[in-house]
Amino acid sequence: MISAQTATDRIAATLKNLGVDPTTSGVSTGNTWAKGEGDILESYSPVDGALIGTVRSASKAEYEAAVVAAQAAFLEWRNWPAPKRGEVVRQFGEALRKHKADLGKLVSYEMGKSYQEGLGEVQEMIDICDFAVGLSRQLHGLTMHSERPDHRMYEQWHPVGLVGIISAFNFPVAVWSWNTALAWVCGDVCLWKPSEKAPLCGVACQHIIAEVFKRNGVPEGVSVLINGGREVGEWMSHDERIPLVSATGSTRMGKAVGAAVGQRLGRALLELGGNNAIIISDKADLDMSLIGCVFGAVGTAGQRCTSTRRLIIHDSVYEAFKQKLIKAYGQLRIGDPLDESNHVGPLIDAQAVATYQKALKAAVDQGATLLVEGGLVSGPGYESGCYVKPAIVEAEPDMRIVQEETFAPILYLLRYSGDIHEAIAIQNGVKQGLSSAIMTLDLREAERFLSAAGSDCGIANVNIGTSGAEIGGAFGGEKETGGGRESGSDAWKAYMRRQTNTINYGTKLPLAQGIKFDL
Repeated sequence: MISAQTATDRIAATLKNLGVDPTTSGVSTGNTWAKGEGDILESYSPVDGALIGTVRSASKAEYEAAVVAAQAAFLEWRNWPAPKRGEVVRQFGEALRKHKADLGKLVSYEMGKSYQEGLGEVQEMIDICDFAVGLSRQLHGLTMHSERPDHRMYEQWHPVGLVGIISAFNFPVAVWSWNTALAWVCGDVCLWKPSEKAPLCGVACQHIIAEVFKRNGVPEGVSVLINGGREVGEWMSHDERIPLVSATGSTRMGKAVGAAVGQRLGRALLELGGNNAIIISDKADLDMSLIGCVFGAVGTAGQRCTSTRRLIIHDSVYEAFKQKLIKAYGQLRIGDPLDESNHVGPLIDAQAVATYQKALKAAVDQGATLLVEGGLVSGPGYESGCYVKPAIVEAEPDMRIVQEETFAPILYLLRYSGDIHEAIAIQNGVKQGLSSAIMTLDLREAERFLSAAGSDCGIANVNIGTSGAEIGGAFGGEKETGGGRESGSDAWKAYMRRQTNTINYGTKLPLAQGIKFDL
C-alpha cells in the first residue's frame, strides 16, 4: 500500500508537470482564466482521503462572459478549413501522448480507477484525436438526381455552433474528448462542465489544449471550461445559445437535461445509465468467459456505465461457472490504484459507499443470496473509507434491485434453463439498454443475439465482455440509456446541421411535382 504522504507528494509533481496549480480557477476560455467567483470545489482523493486541491467555480456573470466569448470564437472557427482544424486536433493528440503518464496518474488519483485504466482513458483521448484528424478530410454529404431538367441537388453539413458538454466523474477526461475532438473538426466550439467530483482533471485538460491552441492562433472561446455544481449544467440546458448539449451521467440527470433542452427545441445527446448483462450459454468457453465477466464487474470498482451488472447463466453450466467466479473473486487485490498490483480501487466517495451498502441490504431483503458478501474494507491504507469488496449475489431477474443500476461492484447471477430466446428476454427485461454480450461458440446463438429479435442494447458483443469500447464504433444505448451516440462511425453528424441544396443552371424555372404556375 502506498502511504497517503507518498501518494500526495507524487501527485503534486504530476500537477506541476501538467501546469496545474492545486489552488486554481476552474473557469477558462482558453489561455484566459477568470477569477472563479462561484463556490469553491474541494477535490479529495478517494485513494487516501487527501485534499488534492481546490478549484474556484464560475459565477453566473462569468458563465455569461464565457458564452459570449464562445459565440465570437465560433464566427471565426467555422470558417477555418476542416483539414486545418484537423491539424490542430492532431497536435492535441501529440500533446496528450507527451502528457499521457501524468494525466493518467491524475485520473487515477482523483477518480480512483487503477493507473492502467487511467492510462487507458488518456489513450482513448489520443485515439479519438486520430479518428477526428481523418474525419476532417471527409465530413461528406450526398448528391441526388433532380426530377427537374438542368438542376443539381446535393446535401452538405455545417457546424451547429456552441456545444455544451456535461461529463461524469467515472471518465473525467475521455468523454469530453469524444465530444470535443469531433465537434472541433466539425467547426463547433465547446463549453465543458466537468464533474465536480474530478475538477482538476478538467483544469489539466484545458491547460494542455490551451497550449496547442495558442501555438496555432485558435481564437479564445473554442475551448471553454466552466467548473461548478449542478447549476452550471442547468444554465447550459436552458441556454438557447447552445443548440446541442451532450450530457453523460445518471438517467435521472439525463431526463432533466433532456426536458430542459427539448422545451427550447434544442438537441440533447444523452449517454445515461446501463444495467448490462452477459449471457453465459451452455456452449460457452467458460475459461475465456471468466476474464470478461470479472473485469466487467470489478473494473473501475463497478463505476462504468458499461460495467457488467448481471450474468445470465445456463442452468447446465451454472454451478461450474459460479465456482470459477467465487474462486476468481477470492484472488482480487483491493487497494491503492497507483499500486499496479491491485485489481480494485475505491468508490468515488462516501455517498457511493452508502449506495453500495443499501443495494446489498435491499438484495437480501428481497430474497437474494450473497455468494460473496462484500462489505467495507478497513485498516491501514484504507483510511479514506471508500474501499469496498466486490460482491456476488444470487438473485431472480424480476427482483426490484436487479432492475436498478447500482454504480458499484455488485454482480447478480441469474439462471436460465431454456434456449437462447429465454436468455435474451431476461437480458432485455430492464429499462436500460447500453451494453450487452453473449459467450457462446454456437454460430446460430451468436447471430440470433445480434439480430433484430436479439439484444435491444446499443452495444452487443460476442465472446467479449460489456466493458471496454473502441472509439471506431458509435458508443451509446437505447431506452433509459438515452439514445445518444458518441465517438466513432457517423456520430460526427450529431455535431452538425444538414443542409439540402438545389441549383438551377438552366434558363427556365420548372416547379417540382410538375406544378404549373404561369404569369
